Amino acid sequence: MDTHSINQSQANQSRGGALLLTSSVIAALGSFLFGFDTAVISGTTETLQHLYSLSDSMKGFTVSSALIGTLFGALLVGRPSDWWGRRPVLTVLAVFYLVSAVGCAVAWNWYALLFFRWIGGIAVGGASVVSPVYITEIAPARRRGLLVAVSQLNIVVGILAAYFSNYLVARLLGPEHPAVWRWMFGVEAVPAAVFFVASVLIPESPRWLMKKGERAAAEEILARFGHENPLREVDEIEQSLTSERVGGHQSLLHRKYLKPLLLVGMIAAFNQLDGINAVIYYTADIFRMAGLDKAGALKQSVIIGLTNLVMTVFAMALIDRVGRKSLLLAGSVTFVISHALAAWVFHTHAQGWIVIVAMMGIVGSHAYSQGAVVWVCINELLPNAIRASGSAAACFLIWLLCIGVSWAFPVVARNSGAPAFAFFAVMMLVQFVLVLKYLPETKGVSLEQLQKHLGVED
Repeated sequence: MDTHSINQSQANQSRGGALLLTSSVIAALGSFLFGFDTAVISGTTETLQHLYSLSDSMKGFTVSSALIGTLFGALLVGRPSDWWGRRPVLTVLAVFYLVSAVGCAVAWNWYALLFFRWIGGIAVGGASVVSPVYITEIAPARRRGLLVAVSQLNIVVGILAAYFSNYLVARLLGPEHPAVWRWMFGVEAVPAAVFFVASVLIPESPRWLMKKGERAAAEEILARFGHENPLREVDEIEQSLTSERVGGHQSLLHRKYLKPLLLVGMIAAFNQLDGINAVIYYTADIFRMAGLDKAGALKQSVIIGLTNLVMTVFAMALIDRVGRKSLLLAGSVTFVISHALAAWVFHTHAQGWIVIVAMMGIVGSHAYSQGAVVWVCINELLPNAIRASGSAAACFLIWLLCIGVSWAFPVVARNSGAPAFAFFAVMMLVQFVLVLKYLPETKGVSLEQLQKHLGVED
């Protein structure tokens, strides 16, 4: 190959890498809004409880109202993303985010607030499926872990942005201003509008195009994304989809999919049983339980968000080097230590820096292990034929457990958070054993090769 051809090839790969990163970041805006929408309510819980005279149980239900929407979003988004494509569904989800943000800001009563939070939950549930599926399907094997982790990074950045936004709104208006909670919700309309505009600019998933028989378009997009051998890759994808085309629609409950589905279910379940959302949704409440005033609790929430961000970036640097399994095992250990410390803190009614250390330990452990790995593993382990529907089922399980955790936590922790954190510590011990014994390492392996390794013969 002459020098001109080599330079041209390098230029094409460089442009492809830029497009790949840009498309991943745009798709991950759905995950940014996922993080923002789920965390923003943490700054409003005390006000809403007083405003609507809510019991602890009803406060938990108010927080969980969005999560009930996530069940619908996660469960129902798989089919539309298979019918219409990943990109159009991302655009529709952006509309849902926008409607939810504006609706919550102008909510005229508690029922209206619940409804618009539910609409936002549909968007969160859908984005938790489609954003990582899209990124998984456009990424080359050698960069897949890093790029899918961009989705998790955006969730974390969204959480931090929500905490920081809540803090700024409270500082500008005053924490006791009657409209402060409305502005906290309404700020989300800005990134939602950006997501809507940007989502129409990205290419469609090449694997979705292959499922629709558009081989030439899929090969072209793989080349535009800078894949080294698009022709060989479309051949592998076509081979993996052969049985689906010959045998018709593949049932998610087909026996050959049992092993990957069980592994995905295991990862999904522990993603909530690690207790992260008890901390994320009730960060300000937890710090108030530890003796801080409202403004101080919101400020400490920002520190928790920064910890989440730093440890997620740390995980992104490691995920394609040390692998997914190693991060989960290490995270299980630091989770057990952090939850045990939190249980001791609330059992002894300790205050001060030790509370922050315990919460930073829990959030940091999630960020570099379960948080970074969950969306990568789910979409790597699922075969091409059932990736969208299987991911939807896994996300449904995640959100179902999330509802249970977020609804039960304020009730269980009414007198002390110790029993809840002790339970989470035990769950992380169980995770360590099961991951060590059953989870295969997936780093650097093509999606089609993973299918064969898991005994799925398409």
